[in-house]
Amino acid sequence: MASDLGFSPPEVPEPTFLENLLRYGLFLGAIFQLICVLAIIVPIPKSHEAEAEQSEPRSAEGPKKPKAAIASTNKRPKKETKKKR
Repeated sequence: MASDLGFSPPEVPEPTFLENLLRYGLFLGAIFQLICVLAIIVPIPKSHEAEAEQSEPRSAEGPKKPKAAIASTNKRPKKETKKKR
């Protein structure tokens, strides 16, 4: 009946290479974002060997001075007395 009335399906042009590249690139970007969000939400437990390796070099270096104490020595001392008017 549709062919009797002269209706035909709309002609959709074949997507070009750049359109396909853009479409699949957007899909890959969306998948990458989902993986990043899942990596933040789902915690992965660390193995005990990796924790032991990280703690050994820190203890071998010796105690470090806190950064706050170093930064305070560089600042000029504030004036304790107010100016008289």
